Amino acid sequence: TYDEFSSWIRKKASGKRVPLSGSFELTFRCNLRCVHCYLDGQHEPPPELQELTTAEIHDIIDQIVAEGCLWLLLTGGEPLVRPDWRDIYLYAKRKGLILTLFTNGTLITPEDADFLAAWRPKMVEISLYGATKETYERITGIPGSYERCVHGIQLLVDRGIPLKLKTPLMTLNRDELEMMQTFAAKVGVAYHYDPILKPTSDGSLAPYKYRLQPQEIVAIEREDPHKMLMWEKARNEHPDQKVPARYLYVCRAGIETFHLDPYGKTSMCMTAREPNYDLRAGSFHDAWMNFIPTIRKEVPTDGFICGKCSLRPLCPQCPALSKLESGNPEQPSAYLCELTHRRAGVEFSNSQQSE
Repeated sequence: TYDEFSSWIRKKASGKRVPLSGSFELTFRCNLRCVHCYLDGQHEPPPELQELTTAEIHDIIDQIVAEGCLWLLLTGGEPLVRPDWRDIYLYAKRKGLILTLFTNGTLITPEDADFLAAWRPKMVEISLYGATKETYERITGIPGSYERCVHGIQLLVDRGIPLKLKTPLMTLNRDELEMMQTFAAKVGVAYHYDPILKPTSDGSLAPYKYRLQPQEIVAIEREDPHKMLMWEKARNEHPDQKVPARYLYVCRAGIETFHLDPYGKTSMCMTAREPNYDLRAGSFHDAWMNFIPTIRKEVPTDGFICGKCSLRPLCPQCPALSKLESGNPEQPSAYLCELTHRRAGVEFSNSQQSE
C-alpha cells in the first residue's frame, strides 16, 4: 500500500540526512484577499523582488531531486496565477516527484482539470472558506469567488482527481462547519478543518481577531468522533511523556523536510522563514548539508518552559510561531497552552507558563 511504501522509504532514509519532503511556494500572488491570510500584504510584491523564472525553478527541482527529495508540495499564494504552473508541475512530475497541489480552486479551468487527470497528483487540496456565498466571500473579499471555487471543485470531482477540501475554521465560518462537511460528503471527497490561525509572515497578529477561543474549539471537537479518537490516541500514546529539550526544535523540519519561497530562499519550513539561504547565490546541497543543520542545532535556554512540559508531544506550540507572535522563539503562546490543556483534559491557568 502507499502507507507501507511511505513508511519503508522513511525508514530507509532515517539518519541519512535526506530531504525527503519539501514545500514550494511558486508565488505569493493571489486572486483572493482572505482576511486571515498569513501572506497578507505580500500578494503583490514590489518590482525589485523578482520571482524565480521557469528555468530557475526547473534547476531547483533538479537540485532537490539530486539530494533525494521524493514528495513535493506546490503552493502559493495561488500557484495557478503563474501562467507556467503546468510546465513546472509537469517538469517535477517527470522527475519522479510525488506531487500535492494546494489551490483555492477558483482559477481551475476544464483544461487544467484535464491536465491533472492526465498527470495525476497524489492530492489536490482546496480551501473551502464557507458553505454559503455570503460567508465565503466575506472571508475572501472577492465577489464571484464562491461560484468559481465550487465550479473548480466539480471539475476535479468529475475527473476522479484525488481531492481534499479543508477549512481554516474561524469566527466567520464556524456556524457553517456542518454544512461544509455535508457538502464534502455530497461530492464524495475528504474534508478536514483547522482552527489554528497564524500571524502574518511579517509578524502581524491581525488574523488573530478571527480565531476561535480554546473552549469553543474543544466544544466543536467533542462533537467530532474523528477528532476525539485522534486526541484520545495521542493522550494514550504520550501519557506524561516529556520531549528531550536538547534542541529548540523537536519537529522534522530541517531533518527530512524543507521549504522554498518564490524568490529562491530556502529554509526549514514555511513558518520558520528566517534565517534563510539564497539559492540564487548558492546550491541546495550547501543549504541542506551546511546551512540548515546549524539552525536545527539551536539549543534552548534553561528557562525554556515548553521543554519541561509533559504535554509537549500533544501541543501545536512551535518556536517559529512563537518568534512571529512575540519575537521570542521560547515564549509559549498562552492561547495554545490553554488549547492543549483543554484537549488533554488537564486543568490550566496562566500561572503555569511561568512555573
